[in-house]
Amino acid sequence: MAKAKTQYVCQNCGYISATYLGRCPNCGGWNTLVEETVSSSKSVPRQTAAGSKVKPTRMNDVTITKETRVKTGLDELNRVLGGGVVPGSLVLIGGDPGIGKSTLLLQVSGQLANTGGTVLYVSGEESASQIKMRAGRLGVANSGMYLYPETDMPSIEDVINQMQPDYVVIDSVQTMNVPEMNSAVGSVTQIREVTAELMRIAKSKGVTIFIVGHVTKEGAIAGPKILEHMVDTVLYFEGDMHHTYRILRSVKNRFGSTNEIGIFEMHQDGLQEVANPSEIFLEERLAGATGSAVVVSMEGTRPILVEIQALISPTMYGNAKRTSSGLDHNRVSLIMAVLEKRANLMLQNQDAYLKATGGVKLDEPAIDLAMAVAIASSYRDKEISPTDCFVGEIGLTGEVRRVNRIEERVKEAAKLGFKRIFVPRNNLQGWHAPKDIQVIGVTSIAEALHKVFN
Repeated sequence: MAKAKTQYVCQNCGYISATYLGRCPNCGGWNTLVEETVSSSKSVPRQTAAGSKVKPTRMNDVTITKETRVKTGLDELNRVLGGGVVPGSLVLIGGDPGIGKSTLLLQVSGQLANTGGTVLYVSGEESASQIKMRAGRLGVANSGMYLYPETDMPSIEDVINQMQPDYVVIDSVQTMNVPEMNSAVGSVTQIREVTAELMRIAKSKGVTIFIVGHVTKEGAIAGPKILEHMVDTVLYFEGDMHHTYRILRSVKNRFGSTNEIGIFEMHQDGLQEVANPSEIFLEERLAGATGSAVVVSMEGTRPILVEIQALISPTMYGNAKRTSSGLDHNRVSLIMAVLEKRANLMLQNQDAYLKATGGVKLDEPAIDLAMAVAIASSYRDKEISPTDCFVGEIGLTGEVRRVNRIEERVKEAAKLGFKRIFVPRNNLQGWHAPKDIQVIGVTSIAEALHKVFN
């Protein structure tokens, strides 16, 4: 009997090697190559994503149909998807274990089933009775969705062909299995083949498919990066396990804006939408506290007011410590260097701890001015007016540079009752500010600190 042929496949990038290697030469990961048996079956001609052969078509002869979208019962999810669910799309939702991915999809599935759609919920991790118990807690136990606990992809495709559903939920892609592949369930080869099959089904039959994907300890969706390239939309479900708020972030969307976010609050009966997240992020702000500044940050197309806190204290050791939560560590170091050089703040012997409250992560350039003011407030032990907020990017020469969507940011600040907003001076032309807020233009960080504290 001939010995089965094996190969070693990297679980991060899918690189194939004939021999075992401690480090993957493609992605550089250590101990990521896993031995898999090579399939000896004859190759089958692969179909296109549309499920049939196609011919080249002249651009002028291509007809465009108006894109239709189906609204779910969650407006926050509709916003992240770009206005609703696009029929025939493949949506990947990733997140940490227990963050609420299955809860979100079960809740949405019940809403879609109640509005007349045919929903097939395929689970490889729970039995039908377990799903029914969770659906009862979420209030969708009486919906008309179909439950199918199965991991075999040919069986799942047969059921889809028989039922012709409008929506299919796969929970999760790491548990699905293609029998023709001799590799282990959850391996790179299995995940890639399962996703390719689901993409073909979605495009050929016009079925919207939602896929749940687990994440690794580094925070990336388990499996090769090609998994995210194959699907139409990639959503990340983020949040702190010790808090009730969850953030659904779009990192890829072929049918809408990227970097859009939706905010939910986890309750006993499921996820509840947060209509005004700015109030949530600011409701526990202490009056008279130093080192606190409010920034108007843009998350996709939505302006959100977030409190940035800074704590500056003399270092007890030789090297000053820099710690940040929700903010980029390199950006914090850059702003502190600019403050020391351009605003005469002696920070090289000070420990710095910065945080964006509410569990949100801020990474746009417009948060620079608020970070700098919060650091200066803590260092000087001077309070910032609770009705002030800040928007602006800081350059290495200390200048405050213009930012985008300034009018929307100012309107959001005025709506929440702020009386003054500091913005780059170059952003003052071409629009009119609301009457109930004072817009103050600044050109440098030194000028901004002088106007804030004097």
